[in-house]
Amino acid sequence: MNLTNYLSLKYAFKYTTILSILILCSCGNKTKSKTETETTVVKETAVPVGTLEVVAELNDICPGNVALSNSGRIFLTTHGIRPGSIQLVEILDENKYKVFPDSSYQTNGSNKSVEKLDTPLGIFIDNKDRLWTIDAGFGIGLKGRLFAFDINTGKELYRIDIPTELTPPHSCVQDLVVDETNEWVYISDSGDPGIIALDLASQTFRKFKDKTMLPADIEMVIGGQTIAVGDEPFKIGMNPISISTDRETLYFGAMTGTKWYALSSKLFRDNASDENISKAINIIGDKPLCDGVSTSADGKHYLTNMQNYSIDVLDNDGNLSTLVKDKRIDWPDNVRLGPDGWLYISTNQLYKVPRFTGGEDQATKPFLLLRVKV
Repeated sequence: MNLTNYLSLKYAFKYTTILSILILCSCGNKTKSKTETETTVVKETAVPVGTLEVVAELNDICPGNVALSNSGRIFLTTHGIRPGSIQLVEILDENKYKVFPDSSYQTNGSNKSVEKLDTPLGIFIDNKDRLWTIDAGFGIGLKGRLFAFDINTGKELYRIDIPTELTPPHSCVQDLVVDETNEWVYISDSGDPGIIALDLASQTFRKFKDKTMLPADIEMVIGGQTIAVGDEPFKIGMNPISISTDRETLYFGAMTGTKWYALSSKLFRDNASDENISKAINIIGDKPLCDGVSTSADGKHYLTNMQNYSIDVLDNDGNLSTLVKDKRIDWPDNVRLGPDGWLYISTNQLYKVPRFTGGEDQATKPFLLLRVKV
C-alpha cells in the first residue's frame, strides 16, 4: 500500500468511526420493534474541500518540488539552496523516505559528477510512469541536465545535456512539464527567462523568450518584510509552468508577476516563429506571486501564494480565490494534484535562508509536505 492510499484509509476510518459513535449514542435505550431493522448503514463522510493535513515531516532534507504517480506514489526533490547529501526521494510515510532511484545517483558533496544528480528541482511524472527532473548543475559548473527514470524499475531512461548556448551563466532551469503523447519536454528558465522546448525524438532544442516572462516591477512582501538579496528586492521572471491533460496547452507566468498565460504547445511542434508564438499568447487570469502551479483536468489552476501562506485557485471563468490559508504553508514551492482528489504542497520556508536574511537560516523544522482536499 502506498502512502496516498494509507492516508485515504486513515482519514476515512477516522470520520467513519466518529459517525458510528454518534449513531450509537443517539440510539440510547430505545427499544426496537420486531419489524425495525437491526442494521445501520454507515456511509463514509466526504472530506470538506479546503481540508489541510500533513503528509510528511522532514527534518534532515529540505523539500524542493513534489510529484505523484497515477498510482499515488509520492516523489520529492530536495532544494539546492540548502544543499545536502540527498537529491531525490520517494516518500513512504509521515517520517520515512528512501532515495530514488538509488544511492549511486545522490551527490554527497565530494563525489560530484555529470552522471549524478546535483541540484535537481522541477519534477514531473508522466502517464508512462517516467519520472522527469531538471537539474541546473550548480555544483558542477552549471551543466544543466534533464533526467528521466522508470519509476517501477529505477532504470535511467534519459540523461540529456541542456545546450550551454541556451543557458547562459545567469540561467536557472528549474521547472518542467512533459507531453508524453507527442514526446516533447518544456523547461522553465527563470534566470534567463524563457521556455526551453525539447523534441525528444530528434533531440533538438529551441528557446522561446517573451516579455510576458519578465518579472513585474513589484516587491515580494512576506510577514510585512520585503524579501531582498542585499539591498535588491527579490524579483524572478519565468518560473511556474503547467500543461493541460490533453497536452495541447501550456500555461506559464513569472514568479513575481500577476498574470497567468496560455499558449498552444502545437506551435512548438510546428516550429512556428517566435513572432507567431508571441502573438498567440493569451492572458487567462490574474495570479499571485507564486512558485508553482498544477492544472486540473477540468481546467482549474492551483497556484502557490507565498505572500499569503495560501493556495489559490483560478477557475474557468477567470475568478481567483483562496482555497486554503494556513501558516504551515510557509513558502509553498510547488503543488501537484494527486490521483486521490488531494493537492500536494511542498513547503520549505525558502525566504529564511541566509541569502535573504543576511545572517542565519531562520527556518523552523520540520519542513512540511502537506496536502489539501480539492
